[in-house]
Amino acid sequence: MERMRTCLVAVALASLCCVAHVRSSASDHRYKAGDEVPLYANKVGPFGNPSETYRYFDFPFCSSVPLKEKKEAFGEVLNGDRLVSGPYRIDFLSEKDAEIACKRKLSKEEVARFRTAISQDYYFQMYFDDLPFWGFFGKVDNVGKADPRDCKYYLYKHLVFEIFYNKDRVIEINVRIDPRAVVDVTGDEPVDVDFMYTVKWKEIDVPFEKRLDKYKSSSSLRQIQWYAHDEESADQEEETGWKSIHGDVFRYPKHKSLFAAAIGCGTQLFSITIFIFILAVVGVFYPYNRGALLTALVVIYALTSGIAGYTAASFYCQLEGTNWVRNLLLTGSLLCGPLFVTFCFLNTVAVAYKVTAALPFGTIVVIFLIWALFSTPLLVLGGIAGKDSKAEFQAPCRTTKCPRDIPPLPWYRKTLHQMAMAGLLPFSAIYIEIYYLFASVWGHRIYTTYVILFIVFIILLIITAFITVALTYFQLAAEDHGWWWRSFLCGGSTGLFMYAYCFYFYSAQSDMSGLMQTSFFFGYMACICYGFFLMLGAIGFCASLFFVCHIYRSIKCE
Repeated sequence: MERMRTCLVAVALASLCCVAHVRSSASDHRYKAGDEVPLYANKVGPFGNPSETYRYFDFPFCSSVPLKEKKEAFGEVLNGDRLVSGPYRIDFLSEKDAEIACKRKLSKEEVARFRTAISQDYYFQMYFDDLPFWGFFGKVDNVGKADPRDCKYYLYKHLVFEIFYNKDRVIEINVRIDPRAVVDVTGDEPVDVDFMYTVKWKEIDVPFEKRLDKYKSSSSLRQIQWYAHDEESADQEEETGWKSIHGDVFRYPKHKSLFAAAIGCGTQLFSITIFIFILAVVGVFYPYNRGALLTALVVIYALTSGIAGYTAASFYCQLEGTNWVRNLLLTGSLLCGPLFVTFCFLNTVAVAYKVTAALPFGTIVVIFLIWALFSTPLLVLGGIAGKDSKAEFQAPCRTTKCPRDIPPLPWYRKTLHQMAMAGLLPFSAIYIEIYYLFASVWGHRIYTTYVILFIVFIILLIITAFITVALTYFQLAAEDHGWWWRSFLCGGSTGLFMYAYCFYFYSAQSDMSGLMQTSFFFGYMACICYGFFLMLGAIGFCASLFFVCHIYRSIKCE
């Protein structure tokens, strides 16, 4: 709305300079105490449609008798101006306090018309001594109301004019409302309205020649005073786009136990990757010693299980979860479950083909013991520590009781399309290096440039974080507050692109064939890409969480 308002004001100001010049030739704008200062009502219309304007007295406001139409200049007619004598009498240096302009009994039809206008953000425009000001008809109270039928509609009935003058000339006019003076027009029944106005005069030393400077400066457009300028309505006007959903943006996600488990597993995989890179850089994985990498993966996975348990349980409790034991079981099985199922299937295939890739029974027992004696206890200990950490989720804004409806979104803002956009750019940054990795893991090449691989990994993390933050901002700007899972899915979508690349590599870049080799390639690559999905998803969510908390700390959320 702020951007639309600026555009609307700019359109009006485009003709203001010419209008002011034409009108100033007919009046020198000098007044004596008690002289009536001309006030003209111009036009009204829905704020979202600047070209859709109507005459002011097409609505049942107070009207002066008789109505005096001001002769318009050619440019004013083209601009849609239709000035008539306004409903309020303002005399130079004469103050008024809650003066009744008129009393109206609105019929049911007139009440319905005002209600419709308020729902469409109707505004009006007036001129006081050729100085324009704008205002809204009323306000809609929709706080905490999920159903639009539960909203309340209020018509403003009291204007407060604050007029600044220099000697015998008017310099500036500010208009605000009395927030206590409203009329409920929600129901379909006649309503009595006392339209009132207050006038206050203040002297300043700004010369008359500079009174239009604030209108000419584009940086000062926000200084133009609107009808709903009181603190309450000003907050509502500023709450547009991502600001308007501050009461819902920190509403906890659905399936929060699964979400916390995914964050915990992703954090563990990130830790494993960092440790592997450290070992690689110091020269542990020298050529033709592939067994060292696999051994390190098993051992480091077991030892970092506590990180997954602590992160998942702590975050789950911050989300006000209560069944932390179930959360730990989910954390322990979210990664191990798919790995176990895949391993059982592929090892069965290997045994059937009698290849050396089939693990002996003794090796399987050792892996099971490592999982049972190290990984699981550390996971539980980490979970207990996370549960007892008593950490609280520090949301910058208070969450409302009733969730706000998410407006209909265009197709390109749906989750799958956002994931496609989020994963493409990070994947394109690592595309070349992935080929050499695949050629090493699934071929006979030796990979030794771990430093370059580490740099590429850092680039991957940075791009993933930035692209996820950008998409999260666009999502919030569209007033879609379901960003928790979306940020995770968008961050992890690079793993899906990696798996899609597997099909290209298999068919175009390798000579692999046969059921056994095909099963091994796509089976284990599915596990690897799934791990990347969890890790990058956690990175994307953490970056988005930091960004969202930062921007919502900068606004007033009460």
